[in-house]
Amino acid sequence: METFYRNLLENNKKWVAENLEKDPDFFNRLKNGQQPPLLWIGCSDSRVPANEIIGANPGEVFVHRNIANMVIHTDMSMLSVLDYAVNVLKVKHIIVCGHYGCGGVQAAMTNSHIGLIDNWIRHIKDVYRFHQDELNAITEEKLRFDRFVELNVIEQVMDLAKTSIIQEAWKAGQSVHVHGWVYDIKDGLVNDLDITIKNNESLGAVYQLDL
Repeated sequence: METFYRNLLENNKKWVAENLEKDPDFFNRLKNGQQPPLLWIGCSDSRVPANEIIGANPGEVFVHRNIANMVIHTDMSMLSVLDYAVNVLKVKHIIVCGHYGCGGVQAAMTNSHIGLIDNWIRHIKDVYRFHQDELNAITEEKLRFDRFVELNVIEQVMDLAKTSIIQEAWKAGQSVHVHGWVYDIKDGLVNDLDITIKNNESLGAVYQLDL
């Protein structure tokens, strides 16, 4: 473990040297602030690094990650990130990115008791309940798991659109597009779920806030 820890520090020095060799002004530009066009809401899984997946440089992606890329309206951490990204950084795109093989989604398909995380996974179970007819009709477990991952992303995209943060931005004429992706760890490719929301007209009337 000590060797692993020391290697982290050495890798940092190498990373700095490599970036300065390619661009002497690399860190000078970053220190002056950030204006990323994109907010990424992804899973905490260590195999799904936001910047690397899309080839983005430091300063180009504002990132929030949690178990199973959830958008929960009582999660002050997520809401704070969202508020800052939309109202201060003025991001133009928000991507909710799940991934096939997600452990949180898989756990939500079972009755296993894990611990404290059970309270978080219950929100994912709610997604299963919303779509149980479609999911239960899929007899092959792997296909059902993959579809559950996709449906979870779609629900989180819709939940983003339901927030007052996003709806107030739209009301003010701000351009914010919310997208849903699923990353495939086995080949590194993104599956664009072809869901993009840019106003609250896609929501049921009860969710359209009178701002």
